[in-house]
Amino acid sequence: MGTDRLDLLLDQFDCARERAQVRLAGLGDEEYLWEPVADCWSIRRRAEARTPRAFGPGDWVLDQGAPDIPPSEYAEVARQAADGMSVAKIAEDWSVGVPRVEEVLAHTGPVLPDRTPITTIAWRLGHLHYGFAGGWEWTFGERRRDPKLMVDFTPDASLALERFWTAVDRWREAVATVTDEQLDTVGFSQYPYGSDPDDPFVDVLWGGNLEFIHHMSEIALLRDLWQHRA
Repeated sequence: MGTDRLDLLLDQFDCARERAQVRLAGLGDEEYLWEPVADCWSIRRRAEARTPRAFGPGDWVLDQGAPDIPPSEYAEVARQAADGMSVAKIAEDWSVGVPRVEEVLAHTGPVLPDRTPITTIAWRLGHLHYGFAGGWEWTFGERRRDPKLMVDFTPDASLALERFWTAVDRWREAVATVTDEQLDTVGFSQYPYGSDPDDPFVDVLWGGNLEFIHHMSEIALLRDLWQHRA
């Protein structure tokens, strides 16, 4: 294991990727699309989309609900403000109005847990996939394609995994070339959905690793529930 910042982040990512690939072995179409409860977020045919902002370039789209800041993210909004982001920029980041951000920043009472949508494995993989594809495009690519239109979502689990690992490996290969100076460069990634343009790239990588790990953990849990379903 390396000891500099990039080596540590790459080692962490590689370990998580290896475990994730083992956990995803043998994923079938039925399990991939399984909805453990009613009103899950998933991928659906465009005409059957249930959420107001479902997106994708093809016949299948990824569910996305109405924009809001859930209570579980109030601390993140406070962090953004403390780091110097303007209220207008935070509102743009979360796709909400300025009054909603001001309401969150003024909140002083206990934060109750929000009702986070339950998702399918297909949704989790699709969410990660467009993130990796868009992350590469807006860091190492031409910085012009909308990440939400870069992944052709599919109900075929094997095809989805093949495309997903290709995007992951391209991201990993590019990140390995980053210099110390680039790690410290604010806005080295211009990914349009989030705070990447305002963050040093080392923070972006750390956050990306965390995103990968927690979504893969959720996928592993869904696989366990599938095995023990009634």
